[in-house]
Amino acid sequence: MATTSSTFWDGIARKYATRPIGNQAAYEQSLERTRSYLGPEDKVLEFGAGTASTAMLLAPHVGHITASDFSAEMVAIGKEKVWNESLKNIEVVQAAPSNNPFPDESFDAVLALNLLHLLPALEEDLAAIYRKIRPGGLFISKTPCLHGKRFFVVPMVKIMQLVGKAPYLRVLSVDDADRLVKEAGFEIVETGLYPPTAPSRYIVARKPA
Repeated sequence: MATTSSTFWDGIARKYATRPIGNQAAYEQSLERTRSYLGPEDKVLEFGAGTASTAMLLAPHVGHITASDFSAEMVAIGKEKVWNESLKNIEVVQAAPSNNPFPDESFDAVLALNLLHLLPALEEDLAAIYRKIRPGGLFISKTPCLHGKRFFVVPMVKIMQLVGKAPYLRVLSVDDADRLVKEAGFEIVETGLYPPTAPSRYIVARKPA
């Protein structure tokens, strides 16, 4: 991820950590679907984990979860939260899809929730994610798809980017999200829109065995 994006996320990390979830019902729906695919022995990796809030909710349902983010400040806050909750099966580390220390085919599932639209090298990052998953394992993603929606958002973001107030943003359609996951080599198992109005595309995909 570009340095400017990392600087942006570092700068807002403390505020981000206290911000309420925008659509709690949609979040709970996608969280419940994600839980349903994870087992008590699974080794899970989340990219773009932010301050590890979702990873902490999933930790009781898996064997081990690694919450990773490219922002050092997000990682520092995540480590504080995990330590305060005394969670033993979660690790918070600084990493990104194309820049990480994890061995290939070492995870039962990789998560990228609200991340893909923020990746300038999305195709390359999806290929990197594919390599981290064991054959038969799962890739679970949720991605805001703004193509053709909320026409005022994209111009506003571009203006904010000029003054360092917004990160990189890729404008995807729902079809784009599905296509890119398939082109990375995955077989789509389930899709949803949580919420349908934005929309945010939820995808569960399997790496062929």
